[in-house]
Order: sequence, then structure tokens, then C-alpha cells
Amino acid sequence: MQKVFYDMLEANPVIAAVKDMEGLEQCCQTEEIKVVFILFGDICNIEAIVERVKEADKTAMVHMDLVQGLSAKEIAVDFIRQHTKADGIISTKPSMIKRARELSLYTVMRFFLLDSMALENLERQMGVLRPDVIEILPGVMPKIIRQICGMVKVPVIAGGLITDKEDIMAVLSAGAMAVSSSNQGTWSM
Repeated sequence: MQKVFYDMLEANPVIAAVKDMEGLEQCCQTEEIKVVFILFGDICNIEAIVERVKEADKTAMVHMDLVQGLSAKEIAVDFIRQHTKADGIISTKPSMIKRARELSLYTVMRFFLLDSMALENLERQMGVLRPDVIEILPGVMPKIIRQICGMVKVPVIAGGLITDKEDIMAVLSAGAMAVSSSNQGTWSM
């Protein structure tokens, strides 16, 4: 299952990160997009949002921390598994990633790298947690992306502040497997 996810990311390394219905519709109409990071919604509409992504024949990844009405408890992952057709989850919380792996969902562990302490925390967490991929934000740090790619044994996605082809090429050249961006101009690059 993990290999299918990796193959998809390698074949289409730009991931649409959608934060509203307009972005959702745009990414569903963009043929090049195969993986969608859903960064919005609530417990009343997340099923329909995921369904729209699946209708467009794309992989749906729900950012658990951003769905309104879900708790920060593992049971929220069970809810997503039972009530949507999501392929996987994104979270900053190790317990959510662990539960999603138990339920055979794809997992993206998101890290915000603000300073050297955050980088050390990433390395510590990777010693005990095995998400399918990690997402590094902000993603426009090729030197740091290269360092992380050499440090961890899971593929890296660069996200946040990716605005043009130059940004995409820089982080892919640094070793990132893919980039995620809410900038619709990058989705067909």
C-alpha cells in the first residue's frame, strides 16, 4: 500500500493543498493533481469534501488538526475512517499518526521548523514514529530539506510558501519527494 502512495507522489510531485471550496473545485478539475491535502472542513461536511475528491479520481488526505468539530483524540481518526472515503490523514500529533497506521490509512506527519529545537524534535520523533512521509513547513528551505532527507528514513514533502516553479525545483533537487502548495498557480507545473 505504501508503495502505491510513493509511486503516486513520484509521478505527480505537486500536491494541491486546498483550504476552501473554490480551491477544491479547481484542484478536482486539474488533471495533473493526483493527491489532495484537505485543509478545511468540519464534521458536517468532511464526508462530502472527501467524496468530491474521490469523484475526481484523486487521493484524499484529511488534515485532522484542521477539521472543525473533531477532537485531538485518536477516535477522530476512527471517525474519518468510518465516515469518509479518505485515503489518509495529515497531523502534527504522533498519536493521530499512530492510530491512522493501525487503521491502514496513509500518514503524513507535519512538522513546523521554526528553529534548531524543532529540528531536534523532528529527529527524536522519527526514532519512534514511522509515518509514510513527513511534511516540512515552511518548504522553501532547500538546505534544511537536504539535511532532513539525509537524516530520516521516510520520504519528505516540502510545504508552505511554495509559490513558483523555481521553489518547486529547488526543494525537489534538495531531495524532497513532493511539494504541497495552496497556490493554485503551482498545481499544473
